[in-house]
Amino acid sequence: MKRKDLIRQLETSGCSLVRHGGKHDWYHNPVTKVSQPVPRHTEINEHLAKRILKMLANP
Repeated sequence: MKRKDLIRQLETSGCSLVRHGGKHDWYHNPVTKVSQPVPRHTEINEHLAKRILKMLANP
């Protein structure tokens, strides 16, 4: 999955960028109070992208 597509899905679900790390950006969902790192690669593994979306999705 392309990183920009993952970011777009995260932002439409209500997540926001918290901070830039060394090789990752941290996104936070204010509804579920969960933060998750997103790697700064142009292509992200499908399994990892699904896991990030599952962790940050609204119930």
